[in-house]
Amino acid sequence: QVQLVESGGGLVQAGGSLRLSCVASGRTFGVYRIGWFRHAPGKEREFVAAIAWSGISTYYADSAKGRFTISRDNAKNMVYLQMNRLKPEDTAVYYCAAERTDSGEYDYWGQGTQVTVSS
Repeated sequence: QVQLVESGGGLVQAGGSLRLSCVASGRTFGVYRIGWFRHAPGKEREFVAAIAWSGISTYYADSAKGRFTISRDNAKNMVYLQMNRLKPEDTAVYYCAAERTDSGEYDYWGQGTQVTVSS
């Protein structure tokens, strides 16, 4: 089992920045990739970004490219999502999730953190 806890959400004005954090615990040696997803009211959950637990591979949704940066600190079992130039349409609950294999299926999820961007 892998436990994930997000933090860092909040209320920010459009154009501002936030950094989300995700701390992983448990059997983290079995993690292949950590991803960030978001879920806005009335919309389907969508992929935002992901990073390999080892190695340097990163992945971004088109909506995140150029504005968001995903990074990790393996020593602290942390994954971060730096979000810059935020827009009202970025408002959502943001979740981190862990993938055990390169399957596209995320096996473990955090409880989410709310990000609200005011116009």
